[in-house]
Amino acid sequence: ANFDNIGGLKVRAPVRSAGVLVGRVAQIRFDNKRYDAEVTFELDKRFNFPSDTSASILTSGILGENYIGLDGGGEEKMLKEGDEMKLTQSAVVLEQVIGQFLFSKAQEGAPKKSE
Repeated sequence: ANFDNIGGLKVRAPVRSAGVLVGRVAQIRFDNKRYDAEVTFELDKRFNFPSDTSASILTSGILGENYIGLDGGGEEKMLKEGDEMKLTQSAVVLEQVIGQFLFSKAQEGAPKKSE
């Protein structure tokens, strides 16, 4: 799966679905063609996910570890080894969220220009 931003995701980070551990991150590398992060993860063979499953980078609690959360889709075709997940959501970086909030508050408090 490719992500614009992986935050603090690390190799061996958990892969979870519905809160259940279903796998681990195996490799993280920079994709020189897409200019994003390519994350390879291994799922336990006991679990099968539809080919339209989405992957999100989430955080345990406010400042906890990053992990990949899988949200199963509805396709009948299942993911198989080597498949690329197309539906991804990058990590939310707390510093960016705070910066955007502060910027929007500063804009609200800025004096309006008269015409």
